[in-house]
Amino acid sequence: MEIKAKLLEKYETASFGASGFEKREFVVEFADNPQYPEFVKFELIQDKCALLDGFSIGQEIKVAFNLKGRKWTNPKGEVVYFNSLQAWRLDASTAATPTGDMNPQRDANEATANGDDSDLPF
Repeated sequence: MEIKAKLLEKYETASFGASGFEKREFVVEFADNPQYPEFVKFELIQDKCALLDGFSIGQEIKVAFNLKGRKWTNPKGEVVYFNSLQAWRLDASTAATPTGDMNPQRDANEATANGDDSDLPF
């Protein structure tokens, strides 16, 4: 998945114990509808943590990411679910508009309106 958004916050890399695991978080303002912007937190892990170094607060960026979900059973035996947005590529961008990956139905409608139905699943 991919979005274009404005970089609002970037945090320092956190290291977790002797395992050597590292994680860095950042927040973007995603304005699919400019009247109702979304504030979305992403994470970078391991060698990807340095990707954020070349970007400044307020800069428009393109974020390529994977949606991750995990299931964990806590010590009380309760099942808990976690979601994360793991970024794996950051690029400079010139506009804060969505690329369409967040709304596949809109893309299908646009393709049909343009006469291109070769990618439609029906």
